[in-house]
Amino acid sequence: MFGFLILYGVCQFFLQQATVHAKSNVLLHQNIGIMMICSALLIALMGWFYHRLLKKNNPRHFGKTKLTRRRAWTEIGLYVLMYAIQITWSLLLFSHVLKEPANQTELNQMSSQLLFWNNAFSAVVAPLVEELLFRGIFFQYFFVKDTFWSNWLGILVSGFIFGYLHNPALSLNLIFYSALGCVLAFAYLHFRDIRYNIGLHFLNNFLSTL
Repeated sequence: MFGFLILYGVCQFFLQQATVHAKSNVLLHQNIGIMMICSALLIALMGWFYHRLLKKNNPRHFGKTKLTRRRAWTEIGLYVLMYAIQITWSLLLFSHVLKEPANQTELNQMSSQLLFWNNAFSAVVAPLVEELLFRGIFFQYFFVKDTFWSNWLGILVSGFIFGYLHNPALSLNLIFYSALGCVLAFAYLHFRDIRYNIGLHFLNNFLSTL
């Protein structure tokens, strides 16, 4: 898992370098090209590794599940829950009850300099990598038993790790980040199909960029 995190950091580094050199066409295109190649290789490697883990041990029977009306409504309900968390968080930030996380301020400033590529990375690369890592691969190594306590502890720990890596400070912002991670972890264990939480993550990030 740590190796994948390092590779993900490398992808983000080249995106940051592209943003820093946004006014230099040569350096911009070089860094964007490297970022795209690294991201594609990382996603392919993680996807292969995840499916390899499932073939070895899959007590929860993760795989592909057919989209039904009930599952669609559940997916919509989970997105509404994520949206409600985001709205509550935004209201607390707007009323200055909470201070915007430093990393989010930096991300906003960086994104404005290279809007398309930063938004594309946030909406496409981040959901794929983070769901494969924090949900797919995570639950193959930790909390592997399909029991009530194992599932719920796994949801809380997965959510906390997700939140802490987005906001490495003990604050209320960490709770909101972690809450979003918990919803995504719940979706993974509920649907037993990683495509549903990737879809939720994509929808959440994509609509945030609009």
